[in-house]
Parts: sequence; C-alpha cells; structure tokens
Amino acid sequence: MTRRVLVTGGAGFIGSAHVLRLLGPDGPPDVSVTVLDDLTYAGSTAHLAPVLDDPRLRLVRGDVADAALVDRLVPGHDDLVHFAAESHVDRSIEDGSPFVRTNVLGTQTLLDAAVRHHVRTFVQISTDEVYGSIATGAAREDDPPRPSSPYAASKAAADLMALAYHTTHGLDVRVTRCSNNFGPRQYPEKLIPRFVTALLAGQDVPLYGDGTQIRDWLYVEDHVTAVELVRTAGRPGRIYNIGGGTSLTNRELTHRLLDLCGAGPERIARAADRKGHDRRYAVDDSRIRRELGYRPRADFAEALAETVRWYASRHAPARA
Repeated sequence: MTRRVLVTGGAGFIGSAHVLRLLGPDGPPDVSVTVLDDLTYAGSTAHLAPVLDDPRLRLVRGDVADAALVDRLVPGHDDLVHFAAESHVDRSIEDGSPFVRTNVLGTQTLLDAAVRHHVRTFVQISTDEVYGSIATGAAREDDPPRPSSPYAASKAAADLMALAYHTTHGLDVRVTRCSNNFGPRQYPEKLIPRFVTALLAGQDVPLYGDGTQIRDWLYVEDHVTAVELVRTAGRPGRIYNIGGGTSLTNRELTHRLLDLCGAGPERIARAADRKGHDRRYAVDDSRIRRELGYRPRADFAEALAETVRWYASRHAPARA
C-alpha cells in the first residue's frame, strides 16, 4: 500500500533534500509525496528539478497558515513532515510577526487538520536554537527551552503546541531538533552560503563580534537521514536531537571558507554583534543514536568543499 507523505516547505533547502530522498533511488518503496510550499524567497521549484516530472509528486503552492487550503489538502495523507518555517534570526529581530504567523499559527493550523483527518504521524522539524546558549555540556531533549531570539521562541512555541496535541488528542507527534545545517541549495542569507557567495564575488565577509560563537555543523543529507529514521521508527511524543559532530567557532569556519575560496584573512570585515547572539549551541544526540541507530555519515571537510564547489559552479564572474 502506498504511504502518502505531505511535506510542508518541501521546496526549501532542507525540505527539498527530504523530498529528493523520498523519491530517489534509495527512497522507500510505495511512497507518494505532496509538497506544500508558499515559494517565498527561500523556496524554489528548481530545488525539486530531478523529481518534478515524477508522477508520485504533487506540488501545491500555498501557506501553511491558510486553514481552508490545509483542510482540503491534508485528508488522505498518512504522514505529515513539517519543515515550513521562517528561519532567519536577523529577520526575526527586525520583525517577529511573520515568524509567529508561520511558525506558530501555521503549525497549529496543520495540527488541527492532522487531528481532524486522522494523520498517522506528524513530524515537527525544529532547531537546537530553542535551547538557547549552552555554556558547558550539551542540551538534552528533556531540558527546558530557553530561546533567545524571536525566531527560536516561535519554534519553541510550535514544538510545545505539537507536543500538547500529542497529550490532548493522542496525535502521534515526533519532534526533531537539529544543529546548523549546510549543503547545496541553501539560500545565501545563512553563514556558509552567504560567505561563499560573497567571497566568490570578490567581497568581504562580515564576521559578527569576536567570531568565537560556537556552532555544531550538520550536513543536510545526514539531517534528512535522521528525519526519515524518526518518521519511520520514532516513538510518539518523543523529541530527538540531531547533531552533526563538528563544532567550530564562527571564526574557525570562516577561515576554512577563505581557504576553500582561495582568499586571505584580509577579506574578513568585523561587524557589530547581533542582538542577543547565543555564544554556543550543543546538543546531546545520544537518544537518536541509541534508539534509531543514527550516525552522521558525511566527512565535514569533504562536505564543506563539495558545498563550496556547488556554489562556485553557479557563480558567474563579473565582467570587466
């Protein structure tokens, strides 16, 4: 029997990687996919080019907070994997309202429809940023959320809403919280694609503050592997942290990107630090490793070099 999966935000960076995995040669048998995506600045049908003609794919343009559309779309789906989100911290600092609308109201709209139409599994894709800055050690799934930015607060609220629907309605909700993603097709507002595209264009890169903020980096293909493990074998009402296993300061990462782009340290421009900038993110992902057998497969250096090559292959040198 065909398993019908609704993927919100499936034309975005991570969502499209998940759709390509589902419909690719190594994907599960007997699956069909509906993508719901508003195709805002960070989403593109080009991300789905390899499968756009696949009869198992249906692409619907729309907003996850559109209750009427969602109520028409959800019936008949077995699983709902919810990637759709406003996700850029700087934008949330400028105006938090789109983040509340999409990340909180949109999630609640989907949850209501999932309960009404008896969706079997609802996978809520979240972020390690809900834990806030971790001075030492690593955040565990039962640690309380302490978000610092409007973006992180909206994702924490969405997680709590999803888990409440599990408790109240018995909906099979599974929450994932990942570390910083990277890879091809990421919109160049996030650090790696922003710095790479700037360096390829001969521009300086703005490093916030002293550059000693620490992040764990997760290759997007490892992330979607983990999401599939949670979708197919996770436990209802469970939160799963997903780590990449490579922690670097932003300055260390910047120097790696400089080397890969053939640029020197003079291309670093110091920028005023972001408001409320978390110093360190770290997650303990022993639960997903122990329960579901997750292991990040990508070699960080190789995956980073491949990501840079992907952007370089699409960079048009400026004409003299």
